[in-house]
Amino acid sequence: MFERQPTDEVELEVAADCVNKLADFCSVRDVDELSPACLKEVYGFEKADLLILFGASVPHACDVVARAILDGVCEKWMIVGGEGHTTESLRRSIHEAYPRIPTEGKAEADVMAAYMRLRYALAPDFVERASTNCGNNVTNAIALLKAKGAWPSIKSIIAVQDSTMQRRMAAGFQKHCDGDDVVVINYAAYRNHVLPFEGRLAYTTNIWGMWTVERYITLLLGEIKRLRNDEQGYGPRGEGFIAHVDVPADVVEAFQFLKDNEKGTIRAANPAYATKES
Repeated sequence: MFERQPTDEVELEVAADCVNKLADFCSVRDVDELSPACLKEVYGFEKADLLILFGASVPHACDVVARAILDGVCEKWMIVGGEGHTTESLRRSIHEAYPRIPTEGKAEADVMAAYMRLRYALAPDFVERASTNCGNNVTNAIALLKAKGAWPSIKSIIAVQDSTMQRRMAAGFQKHCDGDDVVVINYAAYRNHVLPFEGRLAYTTNIWGMWTVERYITLLLGEIKRLRNDEQGYGPRGEGFIAHVDVPADVVEAFQFLKDNEKGTIRAANPAYATKES
């Protein structure tokens, strides 16, 4: 959270620019929109073999995915998500908007599936409920698909994750699909910027279930720390959870400004949601 509210207008504008720079870097979209036409233009096909919606995202992602599925962007689709650091926010947002959907104690995948069944009459082909973090989102999804005998036929995957985590999700797929002939198409669930408004930072776009600005900044700062390929990061030189990511110098500078000027804290990993050794 903000430890102090910035009051200097210039400083606030710089802070907004820095937040937006981190947001743009993290929210990877390999196509301009999730449509058959855009897939055809970029990849030469109108339908991916599989679309995966990851449960760590804000509920707005469900609507993005539902519209894409109804538009015909995939042959099959999947929801992945058990319980992690974002789960309670998802449960609360869905239940407040649709009280008839039970969410208490439910896995992210089941909460999202219930909403999409009620709102759009859509049901996923595969559901993964054991994941607790961004890393085992990928490994558990692949393991379930292999267990179902579906993996060998999957050559293209659309991955939809919360925008703060899409870059890391891409690096996770890059690591765990290395050697497999699979095209992964990243599509961040939303893109949102902040701007100075009445002495504070505010969103430019109203998105259902969107994090508070303070939480958004915390998530973004945590992602840059994890993406950096050093001893503190998740890349090959650190934890080894993801493939190497090139973090541009201007993104590192924006991260450092926000951190040094106390515009947000870095989210620590919750050991309760760490991947358990088998």
